[in-house]
Amino acid sequence: MPRSKRLPAAAGGGRRSGGGSGFRPPVVLLLFFFVLVPLLVLAARRSTRTLVSPDQTGSPNFSSKKAADWREQLVIQHLKPILTKEVIEAISASRHELGQWSLDFLRQNHVSSSWQVDGADHASQNNPTVTDTPQNASDTEKISFKMGDDARVGSLPTANKDSKDNLDGHQLLDSPAKVARRQLREKRREKRALELVQQDDEALVKLENAAIEHSKAVDSAILGKYSIWRRDNENENSDSTVRLMRDQIIMARVYMVIAKSKNRLDLYQELLTRIKESQRAVGEANADSDLHRSAPEKIKAMGQVLSRAREALYDCQAVIQRLRVMLQSADEQVRSLKKQSTFLSQLAAKTIPNGIHCLSMRLTIDYYLLPPEKRKFPRSENIENPSLYHYALFSDNVLAASVVVNSTIMNAKEPAKHVFHLVTDKLNFGAMNMWFLLNPPGNATIHVENVDDFKWLNSSYCPVLRQLESAAMKEYYFKADHPTTLSAGSSNLKYRNPKYLSMLNHLRFYLPEVYPKLDKILFLDDDIVVQKDLTALWSVDLKGNVNGAVETCGESFHRFDKYLNFSNPHIARNFDPNACGWAYGMNIFDLKEWKKKDITGIYHKWQNMNEDRVLWKLGTLPPGLLTFYKLTHPLDKSWHVLGLGYNPSIDHSEIQNAAVVHYNGNMKPWLELAMTKYRPYWTKYIKYDHPYVRGCKLSE
Repeated sequence: MPRSKRLPAAAGGGRRSGGGSGFRPPVVLLLFFFVLVPLLVLAARRSTRTLVSPDQTGSPNFSSKKAADWREQLVIQHLKPILTKEVIEAISASRHELGQWSLDFLRQNHVSSSWQVDGADHASQNNPTVTDTPQNASDTEKISFKMGDDARVGSLPTANKDSKDNLDGHQLLDSPAKVARRQLREKRREKRALELVQQDDEALVKLENAAIEHSKAVDSAILGKYSIWRRDNENENSDSTVRLMRDQIIMARVYMVIAKSKNRLDLYQELLTRIKESQRAVGEANADSDLHRSAPEKIKAMGQVLSRAREALYDCQAVIQRLRVMLQSADEQVRSLKKQSTFLSQLAAKTIPNGIHCLSMRLTIDYYLLPPEKRKFPRSENIENPSLYHYALFSDNVLAASVVVNSTIMNAKEPAKHVFHLVTDKLNFGAMNMWFLLNPPGNATIHVENVDDFKWLNSSYCPVLRQLESAAMKEYYFKADHPTTLSAGSSNLKYRNPKYLSMLNHLRFYLPEVYPKLDKILFLDDDIVVQKDLTALWSVDLKGNVNGAVETCGESFHRFDKYLNFSNPHIARNFDPNACGWAYGMNIFDLKEWKKKDITGIYHKWQNMNEDRVLWKLGTLPPGLLTFYKLTHPLDKSWHVLGLGYNPSIDHSEIQNAAVVHYNGNMKPWLELAMTKYRPYWTKYIKYDHPYVRGCKLSE
């Protein structure tokens, strides 16, 4: 006790002598801090352990404990001007946790980062003086060790309201307010972390969806099955290994270019070798099951090379630049492949399959073997009867013409009142006659003609024939700059289709000349299927117009400016670029009004003006739009549904409710490239068990 009383006096005397004897205060303070303070702390610890030891009765010596507390408070009061508040609080807390103040504990638990010691947690596990209770420690000290462990994880020791009645003299480390604030901070941090994770997930989903939408603009038929952004719904078993190998090949090509530019020929050669090996292992595989058994080894070897290449060559700007070059090259390749695809589809669309060609040849041979008296159709008196329902069908495809006639008659309420006027070329004239002689459409009337027998249809009368005989048109059709590649030959290929050279395609502008005794006629293309009775069309009031047709301007690209050259003053001065287009394929024509308004003369005028193809290119729809401008009556859209030859997304109910469905486009139903889901509407009107059909190997 006398030793303890001299401590504050010495401290105070030190400050006074420092002021009166001339010593500099910083030296005195350093001496005080490094020599006297440790002695004071050690004395306080020994006093505390001595004073709080239990007496013989088992109760603490409270008078000794109070004296020790008074000395500790006195020491801490003198240290306040020198140490920070956080250090003082740590010293006060340590006497309740360990009983013996330790610098290791302060390093581990102090809030300031400057007190943290790397590896302290690991060291404390092997240091029994810090975490383990000494064997010779008193019961109170053992309790203090356990309570200290709980305090370090944020738990509160159980205590009575009166600290004097607490058996171990333990005081609460944190007040309830501090604990509540700490818990609120933890909740806020967790909430913020969840929000950030959610934002990252949402951003990732948006990025992925945007990439998927962008990839939809690329033709999947050209790219094949593999696409890094495509969601694989075709197969439950993901082709992840195939995609990984192809991604490795892409990155290897990037690093190969960078290695060559940096003169790392060793890496360049190794990357080149690995690329060839991976390409051989992948081959034409589209699924993991198609891969060669050496694929895992190739993946591992390529991964090792790519790892070394990244460590040696990685440059963010160089990689980005190279990937952009590869992307641009891929885009150019896609465009080239699209041109080739267009060329090939146009080529396929204008050809006749072998089966149909076989059918035509066999029918022609058998027709000319017939005696002349058996080549005539019955009911020829109906051909010029204006009170009946007359159809005009111009085709060189026997099978397609048979579907049009059969579907019309099978859905007609009064088949005997229907008359079909078929016009074909010289090559297919015998086949067309023979087919309908063998397969008469019930009680309907059939009339077949040869376009070459129309002597009035000559170059002096018809501008199209005159233009087709010109040297410029022959140059356009048969030389066409001598394209050497598929992509080059695809330019304007649609307008080089042989059907534009045939007068069967232009005969629709000469209906009154072909059928001078008729008042109304329904024109049908050979790529349509009739699903309902069409007789109501003859009673439609055209309101003085010549043509009744279904309009197609539901989309902006089906207006006049799509088909005509409005940079030409003749077109711009006479027509509205936003005028609604309409469809050929099912048209009811009033031949009386046709003659009154001289429709054929209007057609000749515009055809003569387009001799050098400056008003429109080729085809029959553009001159039809000009010829029947403001002379077309719009029919209800349910009469005629188009697009079965190019549009895969037509609504099923719309097709079912249509009177006529039209396979306009390249994917004709008699071709192999026809869309499978639309083909049954056409094939159900073909008798595949017919001897001629079966003999030419025509099948569904």
